[in-house]
Amino acid sequence: MIATTTYVVVQSSGSQITLEELTVPVVKDNLKVKISASGKVEPIKSVNVSPKNPGRLIELRVEQGDKVVAGQTLAVMENLEIQARNAQSQAQLQQARANLQQNKVTIAGDIRQSQARLAQNEARLAQAKARIPREISQTQAQLQSAESRLKLTQERMKRNRYLVEKGAISQDSYDEAFNENQNALAGISEVKQQLEQLENTQHPEIDQLEAIVAEMRLALEQREKSYQDEINALQAQVDLAQANLEQSQIQYDDTIVKAPFEGIITQRYAVEGAFVTPSTSASTSASASATSILALAQGLEIIAKVPEVDIGQLYQGQKVEIIADAYPEDTFTGRVKRIAPEAIVEDNVTSFEVRISLLTGQEKLRSKMNVDITFLGKELNNTLVVPTVAIVTQAGETGVMILNEENKPEFIPVKIGLTLQDKTQIIDGVTADERVFIDMPDNRQR
Repeated sequence: MIATTTYVVVQSSGSQITLEELTVPVVKDNLKVKISASGKVEPIKSVNVSPKNPGRLIELRVEQGDKVVAGQTLAVMENLEIQARNAQSQAQLQQARANLQQNKVTIAGDIRQSQARLAQNEARLAQAKARIPREISQTQAQLQSAESRLKLTQERMKRNRYLVEKGAISQDSYDEAFNENQNALAGISEVKQQLEQLENTQHPEIDQLEAIVAEMRLALEQREKSYQDEINALQAQVDLAQANLEQSQIQYDDTIVKAPFEGIITQRYAVEGAFVTPSTSASTSASASATSILALAQGLEIIAKVPEVDIGQLYQGQKVEIIADAYPEDTFTGRVKRIAPEAIVEDNVTSFEVRISLLTGQEKLRSKMNVDITFLGKELNNTLVVPTVAIVTQAGETGVMILNEENKPEFIPVKIGLTLQDKTQIIDGVTADERVFIDMPDNRQR
Protein backbone atom coordinates (compact mmCIF):
# COMPACT_ATOMS: atom_id res chain seq x y z
CA MET A 1 0.00 0.00 0.00
CA ILE A 2 1.28 3.50 -0.92
CA ALA A 3 0.24 6.39 1.28
CA THR A 4 1.88 9.37 -0.49
CA THR A 5 0.74 11.09 -3.69
CA THR A 6 3.76 13.03 -5.04
CA TYR A 7 7.20 11.70 -5.77
CA VAL A 8 10.26 13.24 -7.42
CA VAL A 9 12.33 11.02 -9.66
CA VAL A 10 16.01 12.04 -9.70
CA GLN A 11 16.90 13.20 -13.18
CA SER A 12 20.09 11.41 -14.06
CA SER A 13 21.48 9.47 -16.89
CA GLY A 14 19.76 6.36 -15.54
CA SER A 15 16.39 7.89 -14.72
CA GLN A 16 14.69 6.79 -17.95
CA ILE A 17 15.71 3.23 -17.38
CA THR A 18 14.47 3.40 -13.80
CA LEU A 19 11.01 4.60 -14.87
CA GLU A 20 10.65 1.79 -17.38
CA GLU A 21 11.57 -0.68 -14.70
CA LEU A 22 9.14 0.79 -12.19
CA THR A 23 6.13 1.18 -14.52
CA VAL A 24 4.16 -0.93 -16.94
CA PRO A 25 1.57 0.13 -19.51
CA VAL A 26 -2.15 -0.50 -19.11
CA VAL A 27 -2.95 -3.14 -21.70
CA LYS A 28 -5.98 -4.85 -23.19
CA ASP A 29 -6.01 -8.55 -22.58
CA ASN A 30 -8.28 -11.58 -22.43
CA LEU A 31 -9.05 -12.85 -18.93
CA LYS A 32 -10.43 -16.27 -18.18
CA VAL A 33 -11.98 -16.72 -14.77
CA LYS A 34 -10.58 -19.72 -12.90
CA ILE A 35 -11.48 -20.59 -9.33
CA SER A 36 -9.66 -23.36 -7.53
CA ALA A 37 -11.05 -25.56 -4.77
CA SER A 38 -10.59 -28.99 -3.28
CA GLY A 39 -13.18 -31.72 -3.17
CA LYS A 40 -13.89 -35.38 -2.80
CA VAL A 41 -15.49 -38.05 -4.98
CA GLU A 42 -18.80 -39.21 -3.51
CA PRO A 43 -21.60 -41.55 -4.67
CA ILE A 44 -24.67 -39.85 -6.12
CA LYS A 45 -26.87 -42.27 -4.17
CA SER A 46 -25.66 -44.36 -1.27
CA VAL A 47 -27.47 -46.59 1.18
CA ASN A 48 -26.61 -49.18 3.79
CA VAL A 49 -28.64 -52.30 3.01
CA SER A 50 -30.15 -54.15 5.97
CA PRO A 51 -33.10 -56.53 6.49
CA LYS A 52 -36.54 -55.27 7.46
CA ASN A 53 -36.60 -57.56 10.48
CA PRO A 54 -33.81 -58.84 12.73
CA GLY A 55 -32.55 -62.32 11.97
CA ARG A 56 -29.66 -64.53 11.00
CA LEU A 57 -27.98 -64.09 7.63
CA ILE A 58 -27.81 -67.47 5.86
CA GLU A 59 -26.76 -66.48 2.34
CA LEU A 60 -24.81 -63.56 0.86
CA ARG A 61 -24.85 -63.51 -2.92
CA VAL A 62 -22.60 -60.53 -3.75
CA GLU A 63 -19.11 -59.33 -2.98
CA GLN A 64 -17.56 -55.91 -2.61
CA GLY A 65 -17.16 -54.33 -6.04
CA ASP A 66 -19.99 -56.30 -7.69
CA LYS A 67 -22.36 -54.38 -9.94
CA VAL A 68 -26.03 -55.08 -9.26
CA VAL A 69 -29.36 -54.09 -10.81
CA ALA A 70 -32.52 -52.90 -9.07
CA GLY A 71 -34.43 -55.80 -7.53
CA GLN A 72 -31.49 -58.21 -7.59
CA THR A 73 -31.28 -60.52 -4.57
CA LEU A 74 -28.31 -59.54 -2.43
CA ALA A 75 -28.80 -61.68 0.66
CA VAL A 76 -31.20 -64.17 2.24
CA MET A 77 -32.19 -64.21 5.91
CA GLU A 78 -33.18 -67.31 7.86
CA ASN A 79 -36.79 -68.09 6.90
CA LEU A 80 -37.62 -71.80 7.45
CA GLU A 81 -40.31 -71.01 10.01
CA ILE A 82 -41.84 -68.39 7.75
CA GLN A 83 -41.81 -70.84 4.83
CA ALA A 84 -43.73 -73.34 6.97
CA ARG A 85 -46.32 -70.69 7.91
CA ASN A 86 -46.54 -69.72 4.26
CA ALA A 87 -47.24 -73.32 3.22
CA GLN A 88 -49.86 -73.63 5.97
CA SER A 89 -51.53 -70.41 4.82
CA GLN A 90 -51.61 -71.68 1.25
CA ALA A 91 -53.24 -74.93 2.38
CA GLN A 92 -55.84 -73.04 4.43
CA LEU A 93 -56.65 -70.84 1.48
CA GLN A 94 -57.09 -73.85 -0.81
CA GLN A 95 -59.36 -75.51 1.78
CA ALA A 96 -61.45 -72.35 2.17
CA ARG A 97 -61.83 -72.03 -1.60
CA ALA A 98 -62.81 -75.70 -1.88
CA ASN A 99 -65.44 -75.28 0.86
CA LEU A 100 -66.82 -72.24 -0.87
CA GLN A 101 -67.06 -73.97 -4.22
CA GLN A 102 -68.55 -77.15 -2.75
CA ASN A 103 -71.22 -75.25 -0.84
CA LYS A 104 -72.05 -73.17 -3.89
CA VAL A 105 -72.74 -76.38 -5.81
CA THR A 106 -74.57 -78.14 -2.97
CA ILE A 107 -76.77 -75.24 -1.93
CA ALA A 108 -77.50 -74.33 -5.54
CA GLY A 109 -78.58 -77.95 -6.13
CA ASP A 110 -80.87 -77.85 -3.09
CA ILE A 111 -82.44 -74.64 -4.32
CA ARG A 112 -83.00 -76.08 -7.78
CA GLN A 113 -84.69 -79.13 -6.27
CA SER A 114 -86.89 -76.92 -4.12
CA GLN A 115 -87.76 -74.84 -7.14
CA ALA A 116 -88.66 -77.98 -9.07
CA ARG A 117 -90.89 -79.30 -6.27
CA LEU A 118 -92.56 -75.90 -6.00
CA ALA A 119 -93.15 -75.85 -9.73
CA GLN A 120 -94.71 -79.34 -9.56
CA ASN A 121 -97.11 -78.35 -6.79
CA GLU A 122 -97.97 -75.09 -8.54
CA ALA A 123 -98.79 -77.15 -11.61
CA ARG A 124 -100.97 -79.53 -9.51
CA LEU A 125 -102.74 -76.52 -8.02
CA ALA A 126 -103.35 -75.02 -11.43
CA GLN A 127 -104.57 -78.37 -12.73
CA ALA A 128 -106.91 -78.78 -9.76
CA LYS A 129 -108.26 -75.28 -10.20
CA ALA A 130 -108.93 -76.04 -13.86
CA ARG A 131 -110.05 -79.72 -13.49
CA ILE A 132 -112.64 -79.66 -10.70
CA PRO A 133 -114.86 -76.90 -12.16
CA ARG A 134 -114.72 -78.69 -15.48
CA GLU A 135 -115.74 -82.01 -13.89
CA ILE A 136 -118.57 -80.28 -12.04
CA SER A 137 -119.75 -78.71 -15.25
CA GLN A 138 -119.61 -82.04 -17.03
CA THR A 139 -121.51 -83.73 -14.19
CA GLN A 140 -124.16 -81.00 -14.22
CA ALA A 141 -124.56 -81.60 -17.94
CA GLN A 142 -124.93 -85.33 -17.28
CA LEU A 143 -127.57 -84.57 -14.64
CA GLN A 144 -129.56 -82.48 -17.11
CA SER A 145 -129.34 -85.27 -19.67
CA ALA A 146 -130.46 -87.84 -17.08
CA GLU A 147 -133.37 -85.63 -16.06
CA SER A 148 -134.42 -85.30 -19.72
CA ARG A 149 -134.22 -89.10 -20.17
CA LEU A 150 -136.31 -89.57 -16.99
CA LYS A 151 -139.05 -87.34 -18.39
CA LEU A 152 -139.11 -89.37 -21.57
CA THR A 153 -139.32 -92.67 -19.72
CA GLN A 154 -142.08 -91.34 -17.50
CA GLU A 155 -144.14 -90.24 -20.51
CA ARG A 156 -143.60 -93.57 -22.23
CA MET A 157 -144.57 -95.46 -19.09
CA LYS A 158 -147.84 -93.46 -18.83
CA ARG A 159 -148.66 -94.16 -22.45
CA ASN A 160 -147.93 -97.84 -22.11
CA ARG A 161 -150.05 -98.09 -18.94
CA TYR A 162 -153.01 -96.65 -20.83
CA LEU A 163 -152.44 -98.95 -23.78
CA VAL A 164 -152.06 -102.06 -21.59
CA GLU A 165 -155.30 -101.17 -19.83
CA LYS A 166 -157.00 -100.96 -23.20
CA GLY A 167 -155.38 -104.16 -24.30
CA ALA A 168 -153.54 -102.45 -27.14
CA ILE A 169 -150.13 -103.71 -26.01
CA SER A 170 -148.87 -106.60 -24.03
CA GLN A 171 -147.86 -106.46 -20.37
CA ASP A 172 -144.23 -107.04 -21.43
CA SER A 173 -144.13 -103.77 -23.37
CA TYR A 174 -145.39 -101.95 -20.28
CA ASP A 175 -142.83 -103.69 -18.07
CA GLU A 176 -140.09 -102.68 -20.46
CA ALA A 177 -141.13 -99.01 -20.25
CA PHE A 178 -141.34 -99.34 -16.46
CA ASN A 179 -137.80 -100.72 -16.25
CA GLU A 180 -136.44 -97.87 -18.39
CA ASN A 181 -138.03 -95.38 -16.01
CA GLN A 182 -136.48 -97.08 -13.01
CA ASN A 183 -133.06 -97.05 -14.68
CA ALA A 184 -133.46 -93.35 -15.42
CA LEU A 185 -134.28 -92.68 -11.78
CA ALA A 186 -131.19 -94.63 -10.68
CA GLY A 187 -129.00 -92.74 -13.16
CA ILE A 188 -130.18 -89.39 -11.85
CA SER A 189 -129.46 -90.46 -8.31
CA GLU A 190 -125.93 -91.57 -9.25
CA VAL A 191 -125.19 -88.36 -11.12
CA LYS A 192 -126.46 -86.25 -8.20
CA GLN A 193 -124.20 -88.12 -5.82
CA GLN A 194 -121.21 -87.51 -8.12
CA LEU A 195 -122.07 -83.80 -8.36
CA GLU A 196 -122.49 -83.49 -4.63
CA GLN A 197 -119.14 -85.22 -4.05
CA LEU A 198 -117.37 -82.93 -6.50
CA GLU A 199 -118.88 -79.82 -4.97
CA ASN A 200 -117.97 -80.96 -1.45
CA THR A 201 -114.29 -81.82 -2.32
CA GLN A 202 -113.51 -78.82 -4.59
CA HIS A 203 -112.42 -76.28 -1.98
CA PRO A 204 -110.56 -78.58 0.48
CA GLU A 205 -108.31 -79.98 -2.26
CA ILE A 206 -107.49 -76.57 -3.69
CA ASP A 207 -106.99 -75.11 -0.19
CA GLN A 208 -104.63 -77.94 0.68
CA LEU A 209 -102.62 -77.47 -2.51
CA GLU A 210 -102.49 -73.70 -1.98
CA ALA A 211 -101.19 -74.21 1.56
CA ILE A 212 -98.53 -76.58 0.29
CA VAL A 213 -97.45 -74.14 -2.42
CA ALA A 214 -97.33 -71.20 0.02
CA GLU A 215 -95.25 -73.21 2.49
CA MET A 216 -92.82 -74.30 -0.23
CA ARG A 217 -92.49 -70.72 -1.53
CA LEU A 218 -91.66 -69.44 1.94
CA ALA A 219 -89.13 -72.23 2.47
CA LEU A 220 -87.54 -71.47 -0.90
CA GLU A 221 -87.27 -67.74 -0.14
CA GLN A 222 -85.66 -68.47 3.22
CA ARG A 223 -83.28 -70.93 1.61
CA GLU A 224 -82.27 -68.42 -1.06
CA LYS A 225 -81.63 -65.79 1.60
CA SER A 226 -79.67 -68.16 3.81
CA TYR A 227 -77.77 -69.31 0.73
CA GLN A 228 -76.37 -65.81 0.20
CA ASP A 229 -75.53 -65.50 3.89
CA GLU A 230 -73.74 -68.83 3.86
CA ILE A 231 -71.85 -67.94 0.70
CA ASN A 232 -70.86 -64.57 2.19
CA ALA A 233 -69.58 -66.29 5.34
CA LEU A 234 -67.58 -68.79 3.28
CA GLN A 235 -66.25 -65.97 1.09
CA ALA A 236 -65.16 -64.14 4.25
CA GLN A 237 -63.21 -67.24 5.26
CA VAL A 238 -61.55 -67.25 1.83
CA ASP A 239 -60.70 -63.55 2.17
CA LEU A 240 -59.27 -64.12 5.64
CA ALA A 241 -57.15 -67.03 4.39
CA GLN A 242 -56.01 -64.89 1.45
CA ALA A 243 -55.01 -62.07 3.81
CA ASN A 244 -53.11 -64.50 6.03
CA LEU A 245 -51.29 -65.86 2.99
CA GLU A 246 -50.42 -62.35 1.77
CA GLN A 247 -49.13 -61.42 5.22
CA SER A 248 -47.09 -64.61 5.34
CA GLN A 249 -45.78 -63.92 1.83
CA ILE A 250 -44.79 -60.40 2.85
CA GLN A 251 -42.90 -61.78 5.84
CA TYR A 252 -41.17 -64.25 3.55
CA ASP A 253 -40.34 -61.56 0.98
CA ASP A 254 -38.87 -59.44 3.78
CA THR A 255 -36.28 -62.16 4.36
CA ILE A 256 -35.04 -61.71 0.78
CA VAL A 257 -32.83 -58.60 0.78
CA LYS A 258 -32.88 -56.96 -2.66
CA ALA A 259 -31.07 -54.03 -4.23
CA PRO A 260 -33.22 -50.87 -4.05
CA PHE A 261 -31.53 -49.44 -7.12
CA GLU A 262 -28.81 -50.18 -9.65
CA GLY A 263 -25.27 -49.62 -8.37
CA ILE A 264 -22.10 -51.16 -7.03
CA ILE A 265 -21.42 -52.88 -3.71
CA THR A 266 -18.96 -50.61 -1.92
CA GLN A 267 -18.77 -52.31 1.48
CA ARG A 268 -19.58 -55.67 3.03
CA TYR A 269 -20.35 -55.45 6.74
CA ALA A 270 -21.69 -58.91 7.64
CA VAL A 271 -20.87 -62.54 6.95
CA GLU A 272 -23.10 -65.57 6.64
CA GLY A 273 -24.27 -66.74 10.04
CA ALA A 274 -24.19 -63.27 11.60
CA PHE A 275 -27.26 -61.90 13.40
CA VAL A 276 -28.33 -58.70 11.61
CA THR A 277 -30.87 -56.07 12.65
CA PRO A 278 -32.50 -53.22 10.69
CA SER A 279 -30.30 -50.14 10.42
CA THR A 280 -29.82 -47.03 8.31
CA SER A 281 -26.18 -46.37 9.19
CA ALA A 282 -23.00 -48.38 9.53
CA SER A 283 -19.30 -48.03 10.18
CA THR A 284 -17.14 -46.81 7.35
CA SER A 285 -14.61 -49.48 8.21
CA ALA A 286 -15.03 -52.70 6.30
CA SER A 287 -13.80 -54.73 9.26
CA ALA A 288 -15.97 -53.03 11.86
CA SER A 289 -19.02 -54.79 13.24
CA ALA A 290 -22.29 -53.28 12.02
CA THR A 291 -25.96 -54.08 11.84
CA SER A 292 -26.11 -53.48 8.09
CA ILE A 293 -25.24 -56.18 5.58
CA LEU A 294 -23.89 -54.16 2.64
CA ALA A 295 -23.30 -50.64 1.39
CA LEU A 296 -24.68 -49.89 -2.07
CA ALA A 297 -23.74 -46.83 -4.13
CA GLN A 298 -24.89 -45.52 -7.49
CA GLY A 299 -22.94 -43.16 -9.72
CA LEU A 300 -20.19 -40.73 -8.80
CA GLU A 301 -20.07 -36.97 -8.33
CA ILE A 302 -17.69 -34.43 -6.84
CA ILE A 303 -18.51 -32.50 -3.70
CA ALA A 304 -16.36 -29.39 -3.39
CA LYS A 305 -16.17 -26.70 -0.73
CA VAL A 306 -15.85 -23.25 -2.27
CA PRO A 307 -14.90 -20.18 -0.16
CA GLU A 308 -17.58 -17.58 0.33
CA VAL A 309 -15.61 -14.93 -1.62
CA ASP A 310 -15.69 -17.05 -4.78
CA ILE A 311 -19.22 -18.41 -4.67
CA GLY A 312 -20.66 -15.43 -6.58
CA GLN A 313 -18.67 -16.41 -9.68
CA LEU A 314 -20.15 -19.92 -9.86
CA TYR A 315 -23.32 -20.90 -11.66
CA GLN A 316 -25.20 -24.07 -12.52
CA GLY A 317 -23.86 -25.82 -15.61
CA GLN A 318 -20.43 -24.20 -15.29
CA LYS A 319 -17.55 -26.24 -16.71
CA VAL A 320 -15.12 -27.78 -14.27
CA GLU A 321 -11.68 -29.36 -14.59
CA ILE A 322 -10.82 -32.12 -12.12
CA ILE A 323 -7.45 -33.61 -11.18
CA ALA A 324 -7.38 -36.53 -8.78
CA ASP A 325 -4.46 -37.17 -6.44
CA ALA A 326 -4.42 -40.75 -7.73
CA TYR A 327 -4.15 -39.61 -11.37
CA PRO A 328 -2.15 -36.37 -11.35
CA GLU A 329 -1.49 -36.46 -15.08
CA ASP A 330 -5.15 -36.88 -16.07
CA THR A 331 -7.61 -34.02 -16.29
CA PHE A 332 -11.24 -34.99 -16.00
CA THR A 333 -14.20 -32.74 -16.80
CA GLY A 334 -17.51 -32.00 -15.17
CA ARG A 335 -20.25 -29.43 -14.71
CA VAL A 336 -21.69 -27.67 -11.68
CA LYS A 337 -24.89 -29.49 -10.79
CA ARG A 338 -26.00 -27.73 -7.62
CA ILE A 339 -24.80 -24.96 -5.32
CA ALA A 340 -25.87 -25.29 -1.70
CA PRO A 341 -28.26 -22.52 -0.57
CA GLU A 342 -26.69 -22.43 2.91
CA ALA A 343 -23.06 -21.97 3.94
CA ILE A 344 -20.98 -24.27 6.09
CA VAL A 345 -18.72 -22.81 8.78
CA GLU A 346 -15.71 -24.92 9.75
CA ASP A 347 -12.78 -23.59 11.78
CA ASN A 348 -14.14 -20.04 11.29
CA VAL A 349 -14.00 -20.51 7.51
CA THR A 350 -17.23 -19.99 5.60
CA SER A 351 -17.71 -22.06 2.46
CA PHE A 352 -20.47 -23.45 0.28
CA GLU A 353 -20.90 -27.07 -0.79
CA VAL A 354 -20.96 -27.42 -4.58
CA ARG A 355 -21.99 -30.66 -6.31
CA ILE A 356 -20.32 -31.42 -9.63
CA SER A 357 -21.54 -34.04 -12.10
CA LEU A 358 -18.79 -35.96 -13.89
CA LEU A 359 -18.58 -35.86 -17.68
CA THR A 360 -15.45 -38.01 -17.82
CA GLY A 361 -13.52 -40.17 -15.38
CA GLN A 362 -16.27 -42.48 -14.12
CA GLU A 363 -14.15 -45.50 -15.06
CA LYS A 364 -11.06 -44.39 -13.10
CA LEU A 365 -12.35 -42.36 -10.17
CA ARG A 366 -13.43 -44.10 -7.00
CA SER A 367 -15.58 -43.04 -4.08
CA LYS A 368 -13.81 -40.97 -1.38
CA MET A 369 -10.87 -39.99 -3.65
CA ASN A 370 -9.45 -36.48 -3.09
CA VAL A 371 -9.47 -34.15 -6.08
CA ASP A 372 -8.43 -30.61 -7.03
CA ILE A 373 -11.06 -28.63 -8.91
CA THR A 374 -10.83 -25.65 -11.23
CA PHE A 375 -14.06 -23.83 -12.05
CA LEU A 376 -13.85 -22.28 -15.53
CA GLY A 377 -15.69 -18.98 -15.64
CA LYS A 378 -16.64 -16.66 -18.46
CA GLU A 379 -13.85 -15.21 -20.58
CA LEU A 380 -13.41 -11.40 -20.58
CA ASN A 381 -12.20 -10.37 -24.01
CA ASN A 382 -10.25 -7.17 -24.81
CA THR A 383 -10.53 -5.69 -21.33
CA LEU A 384 -8.13 -3.26 -19.60
CA VAL A 385 -5.73 -5.08 -17.31
CA VAL A 386 -2.98 -4.05 -14.92
CA PRO A 387 -0.77 -6.12 -12.63
CA THR A 388 -2.50 -6.73 -9.32
CA VAL A 389 0.51 -5.17 -7.49
CA ALA A 390 -0.28 -1.85 -9.20
CA ILE A 391 -3.53 -1.47 -7.25
CA VAL A 392 -3.10 0.81 -4.23
CA THR A 393 -5.38 2.37 -1.66
CA GLN A 394 -5.31 5.99 -0.54
CA ALA A 395 -7.66 7.43 2.08
CA GLY A 396 -9.87 4.40 1.67
CA GLU A 397 -10.10 4.83 -2.10
CA THR A 398 -8.83 2.29 -4.63
CA GLY A 399 -6.64 3.44 -7.49
CA VAL A 400 -3.27 3.24 -9.28
CA MET A 401 -0.15 5.40 -9.47
CA ILE A 402 0.32 6.67 -13.00
CA LEU A 403 3.31 8.41 -14.53
CA ASN A 404 2.17 11.99 -15.17
CA GLU A 405 3.53 14.48 -17.66
CA GLU A 406 6.18 15.52 -15.17
CA ASN A 407 7.39 11.93 -14.92
CA LYS A 408 6.17 11.77 -11.35
CA PRO A 409 3.81 9.27 -9.64
CA GLU A 410 0.22 10.51 -9.39
CA PHE A 411 -2.68 8.72 -7.68
CA ILE A 412 -5.72 8.12 -9.93
CA PRO A 413 -8.91 6.48 -8.55
CA VAL A 414 -10.09 3.51 -10.62
CA LYS A 415 -12.98 1.09 -10.65
CA ILE A 416 -11.70 -2.47 -10.65
CA GLY A 417 -13.39 -5.68 -11.76
CA LEU A 418 -12.14 -9.22 -11.43
CA THR A 419 -8.81 -10.04 -9.87
CA LEU A 420 -7.32 -13.22 -11.28
CA GLN A 421 -4.06 -14.17 -9.66
CA ASP A 422 -1.53 -11.48 -10.77
CA LYS A 423 -3.93 -9.54 -13.06
CA THR A 424 -6.74 -7.15 -12.20
CA GLN A 425 -9.43 -5.83 -14.52
CA ILE A 426 -9.83 -2.04 -14.75
CA ILE A 427 -13.36 -0.98 -15.59
CA ASP A 428 -12.91 2.80 -15.40
CA GLY A 429 -10.27 5.41 -14.49
CA VAL A 430 -7.36 4.83 -16.91
CA THR A 431 -6.90 4.19 -20.60
CA ALA A 432 -4.79 1.79 -22.58
CA ASP A 433 -1.03 2.53 -22.82
CA GLU A 434 -1.01 4.72 -19.72
CA ARG A 435 1.88 3.65 -17.52
CA VAL A 436 1.22 2.64 -13.93
CA PHE A 437 3.76 2.09 -11.18
CA ILE A 438 4.34 -1.40 -9.93
CA ASP A 439 7.10 -0.16 -7.57
CA MET A 440 8.26 3.20 -6.22
CA PRO A 441 11.67 4.82 -7.02
CA ASP A 442 14.33 4.83 -4.34
CA ASN A 443 14.86 8.65 -4.55
CA ARG A 444 11.50 10.20 -3.64
CA GLN A 445 10.29 13.03 -1.39
CA ARG A 446 6.89 14.04 -0.10
